[in-house]
Amino acid sequence: MRRIAMNRLIFSLLLPVVLSGCGDGGVQELSQWMKDVRQHTRASIKPLSEPKKFEPFTYDAKGREDPYSPNKLASALAKARKSGGIQPDLDRRREPLESYPLDTMHMVGTLIKPGLTYGVLQVDKSIFHVKVGNYIGQNLGRVMRITDSAVEIVETVQDASGEWVEREAKLELQETQK
Repeated sequence: MRRIAMNRLIFSLLLPVVLSGCGDGGVQELSQWMKDVRQHTRASIKPLSEPKKFEPFTYDAKGREDPYSPNKLASALAKARKSGGIQPDLDRRREPLESYPLDTMHMVGTLIKPGLTYGVLQVDKSIFHVKVGNYIGQNLGRVMRITDSAVEIVETVQDASGEWVEREAKLELQETQK
């Protein structure tokens, strides 16, 4: 009981001290300063520039070749037939690395024996050795050259017109992280 009376006494003594902090001391000075700042401060907004005049584009196809003309396609096909045409050997025996896409292969090194250089490739955590003339990749890729830093490949693929064309690819040596 005595403890409750002591708590009430302390509370009643501290309450006026706490409430005195809520008084109006200095608020008028702050209000006056804010009024002065509002009166003397002016916002400066730059005027917007005039919008540019829109000029519509008119397409004029006079004197130009129609991009969808059958004659244009026929001339492109005739050029392809005259180029001699590459014919890959589709009846040859497939090599193990031809079952993997080229983008899943990584060159990890070279192996040099007297008179022969092998490229060391990693595919799905398996290591394979390739030499010039081996076929790799799913696009009839053939190893043409092996250097210390890359395996150069020529792939034989069909273009949009069905003709066989060659394109170059390269597997570069992958840096190992330590």
